[in-house]
Parts: sequence; structure tokens; C-alpha cells
Amino acid sequence: MPIRRLLLLSSLALALLAAPATAGASDYVPGEVIVQYDEHTSPTAEAAVERLSGTESDAALPSGTEKLEIEDGDTVRETVAELRRDPNVAYAVPNWRARAAAFTPNDPDIRLQWNLFGEFGVGMPEAWELAAARGAPGGRGAVVAVLDSGVAYERFRRFRRAPDLRARTFVRGYDFVDGDRHPNDEHGHGTHVAGTIAQATNNHLGVAGIAYGVRIMPLRVLDNRGLGDSFAIARAIRYAARRHVDVINLSLDFPMGVRAAQIPDVLSALRFARRRGAVVVAATGNKGYLSVAYPARADSVIAVGATTRSGCLAEYSNGGPALDLTAPGGGADGDLVDSVWDTEHCRPDARGNLIYQQTFRRRGTVARFALRGAWSGLERFEGTSMATSHVSAIAALVIATRRLGANPSPELVEQHLEATARDAGAAGFDRFYGNGIVDAAAALR
Repeated sequence: MPIRRLLLLSSLALALLAAPATAGASDYVPGEVIVQYDEHTSPTAEAAVERLSGTESDAALPSGTEKLEIEDGDTVRETVAELRRDPNVAYAVPNWRARAAAFTPNDPDIRLQWNLFGEFGVGMPEAWELAAARGAPGGRGAVVAVLDSGVAYERFRRFRRAPDLRARTFVRGYDFVDGDRHPNDEHGHGTHVAGTIAQATNNHLGVAGIAYGVRIMPLRVLDNRGLGDSFAIARAIRYAARRHVDVINLSLDFPMGVRAAQIPDVLSALRFARRRGAVVVAATGNKGYLSVAYPARADSVIAVGATTRSGCLAEYSNGGPALDLTAPGGGADGDLVDSVWDTEHCRPDARGNLIYQQTFRRRGTVARFALRGAWSGLERFEGTSMATSHVSAIAALVIATRRLGANPSPELVEQHLEATARDAGAAGFDRFYGNGIVDAAAALR
């Protein structure tokens, strides 16, 4: 054999045979080895090598490399060592396994987040890998305005910051209820919503956020009972739009009886936000009606319904012709008979799983943490509010990664999310699932 080839094969063998210090038996296929014979080895000599090593050829590559099955009960490492000692063998290696290059955060309670990882979740962690590969890990660079009951983001007077919502996550917001610069949460709803969007991730604490790299603009429009008025909401929408946020999250809804003519200022603000380039996402409502509540019903808004861990429409989720997308909101399956999927797969009688996020529960008229500085840990919520925050976060990922180019229009982002959604219920668009369940991984591919 030429010295040059011998050196090349020796180098290759060393490179391929050196196992990582942390590699274990689970990292390669049991009972199999990969072997490359010296180029001058005859078929008879190859058969002799296999007989002596207790192996049998199973398959081969065009290059001449063979996959051998271990027949004598030896371990993979024992067989590899035996083959390497044979002068007819150029190299022998385990049949190493590869794994999907998926980012799996170390947050201890992430196992509870079926909405991110489960069969009918939104396609994390592949989406995290794709976002990082595009230079925007966690949606870094995007800003999402959360119009809600505020967010526990600031240490201020009697308030405490949520441990898993970092101070640098936020840009300056406003409290349209009390009229000051401190939109701290006195209810709990807004903190839960903001956490789903941007909770700190891979920090050994709590759970994960979908777009953990984005920044949140907290705009308080709901009081400590979770109630707000149309004037404050219209002002907050315009406030966010003027500051060029990428996404506006509206996990709120007006009563079903409210019509467009009764909230002209809100609709005008929504059109203004659309013209300014903001993607507006809103909840369809939680009455189980085949009609979408405002503001989600407006043409300039992505209307979001809720699905369950089973991939079924949640029993409370509003739908109808104005529904655009669905996303995990938790709760029990709805009792639908409009598709084979629903009748054969969904179980309305079964107890549903809710959406976990770090926040607090209101006790009486003042939030418990506001009185005691205490956190109740993870809380389980359900609703189209929770579903809406999933879509807002994924829209932010799409924008931050420039998946649709720089500064995509709200219309383009909406069309893309609908086109990449996972179909559910009856084929194509339907009044219960809209264009399907939002899929972050598909949206970023």
C-alpha cells in the first residue's frame, strides 16, 4: 500500500475511532459495526475476518464500507477492538447515532409545557434552532406590546418583579388605568400572557417562553379585576404603533353584543397600527359561540381560537367565519361532530390540560404578591388569551428572523402563519379551526 494512502487511512481511523469522552452505548446502534477493509483484501480474506470476529455482513456502501452484524454476543466495543487488530481492516467504528439538532432548554418545569413540545404543540424546540440559525435566537430584535393587566416586570413600591421575567426583557410601557409609567400587574393575567411570549428560557428556572429573545412593551389597560374600557385600549394601541412595535398582543375581548359601530375608536386605532406595520393578534373569546368577539373580529387583526392537548377545539373557544388561526389554549375538548377528526379523536368528557406559566392569582381586590411580595409559582390558565400569546410570539419569531425578508407587512406575516399552520378538523379552512393550528417550526423553515 502506498505510504500516502496508509497515512490517510491511519488518520481517518484515529479521527473516526476516537469516541467522545461522554459517549455511551446509547450513542451508537447496538449489535452493529462499520468496517472498511484494505483495498487489496480479497473477498475470501474478508469472509475470514468476519468469521473470526463473529460478525456477518449486512449491507455495503458504494465506497466498499460494510455494515456488520455482531453474531457472537460480544459488545460493540469488543468487536471494534478485535477488528482493528486485523491487518486486513483499514478501520472499524461503531454505527454512531445522530440526533435532531434540537435546543432543549434546562428549565425544570418545561415538562409541563405540552403546548410547546407535545404532538399538538406549536413546534418547539425545532423553531428555536431555526431562529438561532437565522441569527435571531428567541426572536431577538423584535418588540411585542402586551395590552393587558400589566406585567410583573418592575420592583416598585409594593410590587415585585416576576423571577423569570428579566428586567432587560422590557422596553418602556405605560399604565393607561392609573395614568403613570409603571404598568405593573395587579391581576395576574398579563404576566401569564407575557411569560408565554418571552419568559426567560434555559436559565434553570420555571418554564420557557416561545420568543424568549424579544422585548416586551407592557401596556396596562385592564384593572385588578381584569376589566378595561375601549378608550384606554384605543389609546394603548396607538401608543404601541407610534413606537413601531412589531406585534401587538390583545388577549382581551369585548362582550359578544358589542358591534363595530360601538367601538369606532378601537377600530380606528387598529387600522392605524396596521398601517404602521404592526401585526395585531387578538383572542376570539371564551363563550363557545360561532362568532368572533371584537377586537379580534376586525379585518386588521389575526383572530385566534384555542385548542387542547388533543389538538381539538377547546370547549369554550369562539369560532366562525372571522376565525383565522388556532393555538394551544388548554382545557377540555369541544363536542364537535363536523369532522371525522373530531368525532373519532376528541373526548369532550375527559379532563383537559391547562397552560402553565409563572404568574400569581388575585386574592380579593389586590393581588397577593402586591401585599406580601410572595409568588405562588406556576399557575395554570386556560382560554383564547393563552392561545393568542402563542401566535404573537411566533409572529415575532418570523419577523425577527427575517424569514419573510426585512420589515414584512402585517398582511404577509398573517398569510404566512396561515399557510404554514397545521390543518385540523375538516380539510382546509373551517369555522372551528380557521386555517389550522399555528406551527412555529413550519413558519421558520
